[in-house]
Amino acid sequence: MSRARQELRKNLADWGAADLEDAALVVLSELLTNAVRHARATHGREIETRFRRLESDGSDGSGGSCVVRIEVHDSDDELPVVRPYGPCTDGGRGLPLVAALAERWGVTPRNGPGKQVWAELRAPTP
Repeated sequence: MSRARQELRKNLADWGAADLEDAALVVLSELLTNAVRHARATHGREIETRFRRLESDGSDGSGGSCVVRIEVHDSDDELPVVRPYGPCTDGGRGLPLVAALAERWGVTPRNGPGKQVWAELRAPTP
């Protein structure tokens, strides 16, 4: 997980989106933790992370700000479930935390078995 965090930090700095670092690292950690805990990855189909910088054209009122997409790919077809959090639960805060920090998030199929869970964060406009 530390390599993925280092790579994300470097990408954010290269993209001029270092102000997203704290939120982006929490989102990455939560998505990776969910994949490690819940996805049944077979040998040779390990968990993979991808980071992309998306450009907003400003049509959404953002003024053309930078959007960073964090993706975690795994080979398990089972979709993540947002569980209610309470005093008697073990965990369950990850996806609500991702939803709170990200502009949007979701799950999509990928080529081959499994899915990608992704989240997009928008850098504040200067």
